[in-house]
Amino acid sequence: MAFPPGFLDELRARVSLSDVVGRKVALKRRSGAEYAGLCPFHNEKTPSFTVNDKKGFYHCFGCGEHGDAVGFVMKTEGLSFPESVEKLAREVGLPVPRATPQERERAERASTLQEVVEQAARWFQKQLRLPVGRHGLDYLRGRGLSDETIDDFRLGFAPDSRDGLLGALKREGASVEGLVEAGLVIQPEERGRDPYDRFRGRVMFTINDRRGRAIAFGGRVMGQGEPKYLNSPETPLFHKGGNLYCLDRARLAATKDQPVIVAEGYMDVIALHGAGFTGAVAPLGTALTEGQLAELWKLADEPYLCFDGDNAGRRAANRAAERALPLLRNGKSLRFLSLPAGEDPDSLIRTRGADAIRRSLDLAQPLSDVVWSM
Repeated sequence: MAFPPGFLDELRARVSLSDVVGRKVALKRRSGAEYAGLCPFHNEKTPSFTVNDKKGFYHCFGCGEHGDAVGFVMKTEGLSFPESVEKLAREVGLPVPRATPQERERAERASTLQEVVEQAARWFQKQLRLPVGRHGLDYLRGRGLSDETIDDFRLGFAPDSRDGLLGALKREGASVEGLVEAGLVIQPEERGRDPYDRFRGRVMFTINDRRGRAIAFGGRVMGQGEPKYLNSPETPLFHKGGNLYCLDRARLAATKDQPVIVAEGYMDVIALHGAGFTGAVAPLGTALTEGQLAELWKLADEPYLCFDGDNAGRRAANRAAERALPLLRNGKSLRFLSLPAGEDPDSLIRTRGADAIRRSLDLAQPLSDVVWSM
């Protein structure tokens, strides 16, 4: 997205750089508009990081990092330039200009759909705590998740009802057309048939966009049923080949030098986060795509791929290596964790603890070794 220069000038004039930096760094005023603190970009004991509100930039005399408020948000929160601009503009109440009426219309439509998905996320969470969701709650607790973790990851439950979500969200003002467009409801092609909920009888995993907003869901069936996992379809908000489960969390973790780890499933990612590996993500029901690899390489030069220790996991690792090879560029690669046979990250952490994952990270194979062994 291109922003008019006048808008960016106005934004920089309204934003207090010391306020923005002060959320991450303990600043002390030196004189006038100048502040100093410990640099957030490298370890130091004596402050060499300076902020100048009048000039509108920060500079570290220790590591050389330099930039303005937008650059600081990009580096510390893992956001893109447009995302950082929009975040700061919202904070100071400055409307973001849209280049064309079509762009304004798309942005307004996306905002409406996102609110529908957010309403659905809240409804699924509520159902999990009601008697109708007891089976799902017992399942999650049986997998070792605490109530705090369940709430933190916004896990929920979709009752085995044809129109439970549909009816609830219609009462809140959502239209059937919006629910269909958001991927929450299916409208049969046969004339005269009523729409019905896409997700029924499933534990629900909320999928966020890069900025932490709910945009889609994954649902695990309770008991026997196919498919075992069902994801939202492609929508104006959700493009599964360009997103990853917990990407929003991993972006923040990567700014703190946490390893970026790609696991296979939702529960693996949640287990890894619980063990302190907050850079963990997962593909969304597909093999790693070109778009997902691009997102991973924005976070780390060598993300770790952690597949289950079985034949299917090894095949998945080989496919990922093959997909990555033609996309490699200078300074970017992958490393592969080899888990014990029959183990996945979730089971390994539960039986052997976080140290088992740390040892696997230390022993991870470079991409070249995996390719030679294929």
